[in-house]
Amino acid sequence: MKIVLEHLTKKFPGRNKKSREEVTAVNDFHFEIPDGKLVGLLGPSGCGKSTTLNLICGLQKPTGGRILFGEDDVTNLPPEHRGVGLVFQNYALYPHLTVKKNITFPLENLRGADKLTKTEMERRAYEAAKLVQIEELMERRPGELSGGQQQRVAIARALVKMPRVLLLDEPLSNLDARLRLQTREEIRRIQKQTQITTIFVTHDQDEAMSISDIIVVMKEGVVQQIGKPQDVYDNPVNLFVAKFLGTPPINVFQGTVKKEQLYIGGEAVLTVNGVADQEVSVGIRPEGFVLQEDGPMSCNLSRIEIMGRDISVVSTHKCCEAPSVRSIINAEAKVDTSSETVRFALKPQKLFLFRKETGERIH
Repeated sequence: MKIVLEHLTKKFPGRNKKSREEVTAVNDFHFEIPDGKLVGLLGPSGCGKSTTLNLICGLQKPTGGRILFGEDDVTNLPPEHRGVGLVFQNYALYPHLTVKKNITFPLENLRGADKLTKTEMERRAYEAAKLVQIEELMERRPGELSGGQQQRVAIARALVKMPRVLLLDEPLSNLDARLRLQTREEIRRIQKQTQITTIFVTHDQDEAMSISDIIVVMKEGVVQQIGKPQDVYDNPVNLFVAKFLGTPPINVFQGTVKKEQLYIGGEAVLTVNGVADQEVSVGIRPEGFVLQEDGPMSCNLSRIEIMGRDISVVSTHKCCEAPSVRSIINAEAKVDTSSETVRFALKPQKLFLFRKETGERIH
């Protein structure tokens, strides 16, 4: 099911008694979600991603714009008639019901031509349970399940209605790190198997990048960038996107361009053809450093951290925004830990320039 969001806007009444200025949670969101794709809505808390999900499922009505499922305008359609399956952050399972009863609950409310027999409801419930691999837990109650198992029950309950669209609102935030990794792999497997158009809300960029076909990065209700995860990572449109994606995060320095040479702390570190003289913010991905004895950029060496196949060189630089600079290099490289400084060459494709005032990318 293709989903089209046409200039979607949502405003809430202001809480300030003096000004009563409205708060814009989603501002002119315009995007087409292709049929059968998994889209990650990504951004910090308060950026409008959950509000966007609530608008799509019908729990909230937009202030402006339209929502289309395929060719159908569902902007004013009640949630129960939209054909969506919603998985909440806190699972929202009924503690007194068994897993089977929790899964069949949405089916019991069907009326008229859609009403199902008890046998048909149980068949659908077992099919959904098998899809999320919890068929052996059907007689247990939520209190007897682990967090990961409860999450699977919530997903099965959403899928049992055979929805046109599956919506996941930060579904992994209550799980520990290992379960989070396992469950996100399961979500991707289920989505691939069912081919249901899925929207996944998260503030965790690792989650979004690992399972999404497309990511949408949001900030303060405004879409910053839309694209394939690797494309957005490799070509951020502004400093916010560059900072938000990447683990470890991008290193940001204050620099200056003079006569097409980029200077960081007085050192000419790279030639930047076609860039006018100006002060800039310089973003360098951790993997953008190359250990080199006569490299153009020097940092004060703090320590090295062994990461197995890679080494993290932790250093400092007076022009860096953060307290430390992190450089990821191959484990085979030899770092002279007795030296107070370490020198690097820089990979041009891993270095980005941004306007100092606006944070806009300079190409």
